[in-house]
Amino acid sequence: MKRSLTALALLIVVLAVGAGGYFYSKQPSRQGMVELQHLQGSVTVRYDERGIPHIRADNETDLYRALGYVHAQDRLFQMEVLRRLARGELAEVLGPKLLDTDKLMRSLRIRERAETYFANLDKQSASFIAMQAYLDGINQYQDSHAKPVEFDVLGIPKRPFTAQDTISIAGYMAYSFAAAFRTEPLLTFVRDQLGPEYLNIFDLDWQPKGVLNGTAPTLASVDWKDLNALARLSEQALADNGLPQFEGSNAWVVAGSRTQSSKPLLAGDPHIRFSAPSVWYEAQLSAPGFELYGHYQALMPFASLGMNRDFGWSITMFQNDDLDLIAEKVNPDNPNQVWYRGKWVDMVTSEQKIAVKGQEPVTLVLRQSPHGPIVNDALSNSVGKTPIAMWWAFLESQNPILEGFYQLNRADTLAKARGAAAKIQAPGLNVVWANAKGDIGWWAAAQLPKRPAGVRPWFILDGSTAEADKDGFYPFSANPQEENPTRGYIVSANFQPASPTGMEIPGYYNLADRGQQLNRQLSDKAVKWDLENSQKLQLGTTTAYGPRLLAPLLPVLREVVSDPAELKLVEQLAQWKGDYPLDSTSATVFNQFLFNLADATMHDELGNDFFETLLSTRVIDAALPRLAASADSPWWDNRDTLGKETRADTVKAAWQASIAHLKTTLGADFTQWQWGKAHTLTHGHPLGQQKPLDLVFNVGPFAAPGSHEVPNNLSAKIGPAPWPVTYGPSTRRLIDFADPTHSLTVNPVGQSGVLFDSHYDDQAEAYIEGMYFQAHLNDEEVAANTRSTLKLLPARAAP
Repeated sequence: MKRSLTALALLIVVLAVGAGGYFYSKQPSRQGMVELQHLQGSVTVRYDERGIPHIRADNETDLYRALGYVHAQDRLFQMEVLRRLARGELAEVLGPKLLDTDKLMRSLRIRERAETYFANLDKQSASFIAMQAYLDGINQYQDSHAKPVEFDVLGIPKRPFTAQDTISIAGYMAYSFAAAFRTEPLLTFVRDQLGPEYLNIFDLDWQPKGVLNGTAPTLASVDWKDLNALARLSEQALADNGLPQFEGSNAWVVAGSRTQSSKPLLAGDPHIRFSAPSVWYEAQLSAPGFELYGHYQALMPFASLGMNRDFGWSITMFQNDDLDLIAEKVNPDNPNQVWYRGKWVDMVTSEQKIAVKGQEPVTLVLRQSPHGPIVNDALSNSVGKTPIAMWWAFLESQNPILEGFYQLNRADTLAKARGAAAKIQAPGLNVVWANAKGDIGWWAAAQLPKRPAGVRPWFILDGSTAEADKDGFYPFSANPQEENPTRGYIVSANFQPASPTGMEIPGYYNLADRGQQLNRQLSDKAVKWDLENSQKLQLGTTTAYGPRLLAPLLPVLREVVSDPAELKLVEQLAQWKGDYPLDSTSATVFNQFLFNLADATMHDELGNDFFETLLSTRVIDAALPRLAASADSPWWDNRDTLGKETRADTVKAAWQASIAHLKTTLGADFTQWQWGKAHTLTHGHPLGQQKPLDLVFNVGPFAAPGSHEVPNNLSAKIGPAPWPVTYGPSTRRLIDFADPTHSLTVNPVGQSGVLFDSHYDDQAEAYIEGMYFQAHLNDEEVAANTRSTLKLLPARAAP
């Protein structure tokens, strides 16, 4: 017995030592000396207390080569899985369950666009040379180091990263903005299958002054089934893989006339799906004539967010609609022809092979009409179905976005920032910018398509008519934009902007409530803004949305609720200000009631699949307050019953379902229904989607304040409690240009994506508690906070 126990103990020790050695071999090397090919001189990389690299080189090419190397140390698997998602290559390593996702991504033609985009790049431009140096740094790291743990688990082979991969990820980013995929099939179904009176609750009208101050194609039932499957697949491709998805954002800038320091103050927090690792990689780059502290995306050599002593910027999502779905009319005598501009035109057909782990490759047949790729071919056999084409600005515009961000990284004047923003064409972004000289500006950066007058692109368009045609793009000068406005501040929060020309700009904009909340506070002339009160504004958890939705329903609830304890909850809701701290019970009751109200009113008309699609769109946010205020809306009747229900009947049923669910989920004691118990944040890793790997790779859960469409936009999907947070501020940045070297920032998880690295999750608790860290810019402070130094040296010639 003793010998057996001793042997077992020795075996455990050997295994532990072996496992320790294995994981140690995967860790980043942040100190010592490394030789790199193609360096012109030595590069110094100093890592601070959060694992942020501060890179100093004698020239720009060496600087970007070093950035690629250190970025790969921390994020190689993220780079790999993102390029595979963008290019439709996930099934090769994750198996058949990802085949439909690959088919969808292939049908978007991102791969083909990347090839033509690359072919047209100026290979002598400074931005191209910088990108190639960055990619060379990534590949040199990959070639000389052990594969990440995830590569071993999934059997991923090493292969070089290319410019086409970088361009493909830019296409994925553009697609992740494209709410049309989920929304247009839904709205068309409501119009054509339920009737136009059911559309009244969806706020589809353009407001010419902004929010701060056709013929229907015939679709068969099989088409509706496929369209909804396409909408669900579009959502799941982004949501189910533990990868970043761009959702919304806050950014504002205050002129020196309104700040304590008399210099501009810039704030930004892009709202992106949470993941481990998080989307942003922070790094400071310094070379003669260039310095930038930036936030970088995987495989992107140029910072999407950045700052230095002279200028800085943040971005939000424009939310303009740059993607149209188009139902084609097929020649009954030739299924490969569609009616286009008065005649039958052949569709172009091509084939692709998709590698699938554990089985033979799958052949995907892709078709393209004159309007664009046929996207529902990705689902199944297309025989007898209406081809749905996709017109997408990303495929149609020149979109020199890499050059745009290269220039934005150097834009210290209004003119330079404006010129850089004009080169960002897809996806649509708001660039909010300031400099230390006192200028502030905002440009809605996108190429807006010229659609025929009267076309309503939030429905599926009829390809046999002229409504699907485009007459080029509007000039950049027609885009919404402001420079140095007299009111002294600019706020961008994904709401519908006012057009300088008065033209309509179709889009799937977020509710105005979040932007209006920020605007109310920023417009207070009695306040002088500084870093301290800006933190409170950025961390705000209040919105007018809940009280606005409840106002017309409170009299109804007082009529239909009879239980004294439940009536007390109703009165608490009547006094509720729409705030979401961790200890709020009203927030919990409201959010459960919100779901049950949607379920009781809309599930019966839409069915399971389209109802799930509705909950994933932005239009549900506008629909529910309008529904609550519309006592005679046809949505109140339950089609599954013989009688005709009134608003009071359905509100009563929704309330009863809410209370029953909360009792089952959180217990019978109403006082224990605190928001933080039901609303939690877990940062999910791609491998953490599979139990029990979630216990190893995921970070969390954490009790989360905030909610959907508050400034601290920690959002969960509308649904029954509990509510796992899906997206929110992907970083929080605050920059006072009186002292930009003491700017504030935070990462939601940590800088590193390497399991068991000390910087894998070292910021996660601070983030959820609303803490900030100083971004080190001064050389003296970088030196004082340096924890390790890595020297990159030119490789010596072989003897």
